[in-house]
Order: sequence, then C-alpha cells, then structure tokens
Amino acid sequence: MRLRCPRCPTDAVFERGFARIRHELRVSVEFPEDAATAAAALAERGPNVPAGGGPEPRDAREIPFVTIDPAGSMDLDQAYAAERLESGIRVYYAIADLAGFVSESDPIAGAARRRGVTLYFPDVRASLHPEVLSEGAASLLPGQDRQAILWQIDLDADGQPDRVHVERALVRSREALSYVEAQARIDGGLADESLALLQSIGELRQELERQRGAVSLHLPSQEVVRGAGGYELVYDSSLPIEGWNAQVSLLCGMAAAQLMLDGGVGFLRTLPATDEREIERLRRIARALGIEWADDTPYAERLRSIRGASPQEAAFLQQAVTVFRGAGYVEFDGEPPSLDFHGAIAAPYAHVTAPLRRVGDRYANEVVLALAAGREPPAWAREGLAGLPSVLGDAQRRSRSAERATIDFVEAVVLSDRVGQVFAAEVVDVRDDDVRVQLREPAVIARLQGKAELGSRVQVRVAAVDLDARSVELELLP
Repeated sequence: MRLRCPRCPTDAVFERGFARIRHELRVSVEFPEDAATAAAALAERGPNVPAGGGPEPRDAREIPFVTIDPAGSMDLDQAYAAERLESGIRVYYAIADLAGFVSESDPIAGAARRRGVTLYFPDVRASLHPEVLSEGAASLLPGQDRQAILWQIDLDADGQPDRVHVERALVRSREALSYVEAQARIDGGLADESLALLQSIGELRQELERQRGAVSLHLPSQEVVRGAGGYELVYDSSLPIEGWNAQVSLLCGMAAAQLMLDGGVGFLRTLPATDEREIERLRRIARALGIEWADDTPYAERLRSIRGASPQEAAFLQQAVTVFRGAGYVEFDGEPPSLDFHGAIAAPYAHVTAPLRRVGDRYANEVVLALAAGREPPAWAREGLAGLPSVLGDAQRRSRSAERATIDFVEAVVLSDRVGQVFAAEVVDVRDDDVRVQLREPAVIARLQGKAELGSRVQVRVAAVDLDARSVELELLP
C-alpha cells in the first residue's frame, strides 16, 4: 500500500535537508582519492582468487541465474536459480565476490571498515565500496561474467537441507528483475521453472521457520521514496516474493553459521532469546487491546498471524517490536561464543549474502569457503574478524540514526503547510507520558500532546512544525 503526499514541496527543500543530515552524522558519499583510484584500477584489472582462497573458480555460467531486487538497484549482491530434483529442490545462490577485488592492503579495505555498511538516502547512496566496483565490476549485473561465491543447497521434500556445497565459480546472470516484475511473472504463470520454484522454496522454508518458533512481524515500513512527482512518504508493505527471496538468503546464512560453528572460527549475527517476562507483558497488552491470544499459542505463532489491519493490531505490532533487544555480532576463533544463536530466526545465523553493502560478509565468506573445502581460513580473513562486531555495531547505529532523521525531516516537511489541519490517527505507542500516533495519510508517525488509550482511534491537529529540529507536534482533539 502506498499513500502519497499530494502537496510535497520542491525537491530542493528535501535535498538540502538530506545533505544536512549527512553532514551532522559525518556521512561522506565521496571516497578518498587513494581509495577511488585503487577501485578504478581493480575494476579495470578484474577479479582474481585472493591469497589462500583455494582453486580457480569453476565455470558455472550454464546455471540460469537471475537477480531479484528493488527496482533500479545496481549493487546486486545475490543471484538466484533452482531446479527440481527427484526428491526435492536444488537451490543455487551466487554471492558477489568482493575478496576477488579487495585485499587488506588496499585503501578500499580501510575505507570500507570505516563505513561499515552502505547507507541509503532518498537522493543518494553512501556506498560501502566505490561504485565502480559495487555497481560495476563486482555487481552481478545481467549479461556479464562474474566471479562469485556459489552456494548449492539440496533441499528434501520438506525444505530441509541434506547437502550443502559452497565454492568459487564464474557465473552469468540472465536478467535483473524487480520484485514487482518477478511477482507478476509467478502470479501470471509466466515464470520459468527456476523462478516458479522460488515460491515453493520460500513457502517450505517459511513453514519450517514456523515450526522452529522463529518470529516474523508483518509491520509496514515507513519509507521515503523518489516518485515521478517528487519525494513521497509511504507505508510500503512487502510482496510475497520478498519473503520467499529472504528465505533463500536465510538458508545460506544458517548453513554458513553451522559451518563456522563446526569449524571453530567465524562471525555470527546474534540476538538473545525473548525473556518470558517480555512475552507476558505482550500478553497483557493483547488483552488490553482486545486481541485474542490462547494460552497454549506460542508468542512467535501469534505474532506471525497479526497483520496490523486494525488500530489495535497496529498498536500491538509496535509493542511487539520492543521485545527484540540486544542484537549484535560476535566473532570467535576456538571455543564457540556463549551466545551463538539468533532468537528471532531461532537458529545460528551469519551474514554472508551482502558483501557489496556490509563489510563483514567479505571476511565471513572467505572463512566459509575454506571450512567447506576442509582448508584453514586464510590469515587475512581470520585476523580480519577481530573488531568487526564493534565496526558493524557502530555502522548499524549510524544507519538507524540516518533513517530516523530522514523520516523525521520528511514528516516535518510534509506537514509544514498543514499547521492547524485535523487528521484521523491511531494510537500505536503509549509509554508513561510519551504517546505516539500513526496517520494513515500522509504516512506520519509522531508524538502526541495529551493522553490517549493504546489502540484507539483519535482526531489530532497539527499544532507546530519545526524543520530545523525535524519535529512535529500534534495535539489531541476532544
């Protein structure tokens, strides 16, 4: 669902605000000259096998890969293909091979560790790597031969992996599809067998996710997008194919984590299990909102079934997000870490599928390649794991700050000429004296002056807007 801003100001107003946010957060779009020069030279040279990286890549260009991403994406980390087996499905997932270009001695490596992740703003990207690599020579662009890390995972009839193989390979994507295009082909019966199998894979894996007790929230995201008429503030609910595609990435991440744990070295994404007291708090909130929750229904299963269609459900989902506390990363070499589990996924998990956009994946992939082949991970990758938890922790906090500041600013701009106007809203969060409401159109979530009941529908007036402070004040009407 997209709810548009019909009276948005000029692009220049928005872009000045976005530039100010980048300045405040010390986010640079441009790279230092030495990193930019090195990236251009590496793109011209092409990839090789990094030190300690094993044999030359095998030729896998016969596999009919496609990429599936948001429309207009150029930093293509993953390519997908699949084929049916007698007893299940074979999944292929190719991951961009940054280590084939970037070594620890390159200035690009230092620049990437300082950035941590790619930051996406509505007008520009602050890329992890220079775009000559991330959107060019290393990206899995269609019609181009690319060196990649190739996962081959055979699933049984229930979607469980019974064979995992990972190696370097030369691949060629046939086509770059948007989520909308891929969904339309599947829904219209126009997808080839490989693409059509993505639905079967996704649904099998989602059922296994449910059986594990993994948590999945259907919470629409608040986003700023560039549309034909300018910048828009929207609630963007995902398509089914986004969930199916995410299951393939999760499948590889879970397999990678198990390889690392078995091999005694690696880099995991972690989240503590939800405290029983938090679950009981959610049950109390559900009762207060009139949401049914049987005593014998696990919280993960109940959360999965709530879609946010009513004000009460929307409020409940906002509260449910708060149980996911303590997400982080942990590197280990020897004994496994005390926390080797991701509570929301309900399994060990590692980030390995986005090396163009996340700095830790380059090191993690090299460790996985070595362990899968029975080799010792190369020293540069093993030593490079040290410090990554803090690097990525800082980067994730900066990313959240950039996203929050951007949305706050756009909310303020959208409402700046509507002071005094009245809107229908839903109360989605109440904590002490802090009350937050959600407007359906425009797509605004803001603090409310006054007291209101969680999950109720209310009328609010725009009392004040401060563009410099990126703040909106709403007052409750009787």
